[in-house]
Amino acid sequence: MTTKQATATKTVTRTKTAKVAKTATTAKTATVTGAKITGANLDADRRAHESELVHEHLPLVQYVVSEVAHRIPSHVSRSDLVSAGMLGLAQAARTFDPARGIAFDRFASTRIRGALLDELRGRDWASRSVRARARGMQQTSEELTARLGRAPSPDEIATAMNVPADQVHKLVDDVHRATVLNYESLVLDGDAESFLAATDESPEEALTARERRSYLTDAVAALPDRLRRVVIGYFFEERSMQDLADELGVSESRVSQLRAEALLLLKDGINSQVEPAQLAPEPRPNGRVARRKAAYYAAVADGSTYRARLASEPESVQEKAIRRARVEQDALLEDIAL
Repeated sequence: MTTKQATATKTVTRTKTAKVAKTATTAKTATVTGAKITGANLDADRRAHESELVHEHLPLVQYVVSEVAHRIPSHVSRSDLVSAGMLGLAQAARTFDPARGIAFDRFASTRIRGALLDELRGRDWASRSVRARARGMQQTSEELTARLGRAPSPDEIATAMNVPADQVHKLVDDVHRATVLNYESLVLDGDAESFLAATDESPEEALTARERRSYLTDAVAALPDRLRRVVIGYFFEERSMQDLADELGVSESRVSQLRAEALLLLKDGINSQVEPAQLAPEPRPNGRVARRKAAYYAAVADGSTYRARLASEPESVQEKAIRRARVEQDALLEDIAL
């Protein structure tokens, strides 16, 4: 074979090899591209399915929040709990696997309760070690109570726990300063009845509670119009400050001022009926402010009858407010007619 023939043969061989490599690269690129497209379609379908699960089970968040709300302090914001529950629902939709044979609502309920528990733990002042020692002290106290037939003293508890007495006193102080949240009540399984707080009220305590509740709603209904709308909207209808500000045509800070003013007036209005000695003396008993407060106290007193205040199914604050507004309107029409 001549040199020219050998060179030509090498050139042809290199050309064929390049074509084969190019073909293989093209095929590989097409395969990868197809896999990416398929993966993108699967991701889109998965996201759509997750979104559908979340929207379909939104009422589940409100249901679980309502269940646990019976076991937590009233100062914990319900909207914060709902936000935490929504996060738990979204996480449940993302990690749900139908192949496990578990219904989504049951799976999501567990994740939502877990999210609420994390939210409440984040709000608790006491550390886990304080909670653990408090549970140990409570168990020791219960054992001593059963043995002695009475509540044990802190010194007796300290002796039974084999710790200094001042450590028991400090632990009691730490627990009292903390926001008390019964985490153990947030069980993962169970029906709504397991979340209801047990009531051991005596008949007298039950009637007193009804009377106080009625005076509260009477005091709300007797508030001036703007204050009444703010209190009912914010506390009873759970509307936001911004929503109330838009309705009243004022700023959000003004709504906050109205709320603070209403709470002070409500406190005096209730005390005027149940604890008159708690009312601070007026600096000017015959002044305009004193007369307005006296008229408000009289309106609270006339808000309902004694029998109505002790009823097991009292009139709602909205119904009292409507009735109060009608009375004020009738009085205004009579003044105009005169």
